[in-house]
Amino acid sequence: MAICTIVKHPDPILREKAIVVTKFNSNLHKLLDDMAETMYDADGVGLAAPQVGVSKRVIVMDCGDGLIEVVNPQIVDFKGEQFDRPEGCLSIPGLRGDVRRHAWVKLRGQDRFGKEFELEAEELLSRCAQHEIDHLNGVLFIDVADKVYQVSPEEEGE
Repeated sequence: MAICTIVKHPDPILREKAIVVTKFNSNLHKLLDDMAETMYDADGVGLAAPQVGVSKRVIVMDCGDGLIEVVNPQIVDFKGEQFDRPEGCLSIPGLRGDVRRHAWVKLRGQDRFGKEFELEAEELLSRCAQHEIDHLNGVLFIDVADKVYQVSPEEEGE
């Protein structure tokens, strides 16, 4: 495993629609492993492949209950809204934004071997999944935030 460099805004790859994964092989497994290590090293809760310079529909998340890997994720159902949590992004350090997200989502995707699965997510995991899937579509939180504001380096780590 290796820690990758996190791509920073305004790098153009962050605005591209990521490519669907069709090969479930050792290259994909390495990407998933490297993304997880990079996310943990950066104290993040989620990371999308474009954030490490790879235009593939791959995300990793860990909101406290262990690592979740989703290849070709899509939201198939949702309900409710959250208003109370500001969002940040490893690719846009120093900024946070107030973003409306669904309180609950159902994801459909594939694991690292290509096996399909569904996952129901609520609260922080729901927010994280929506944020990371936005990355796969070239959308950043600053595009959908009601308000964007700067944070100090101390606040950034919170």
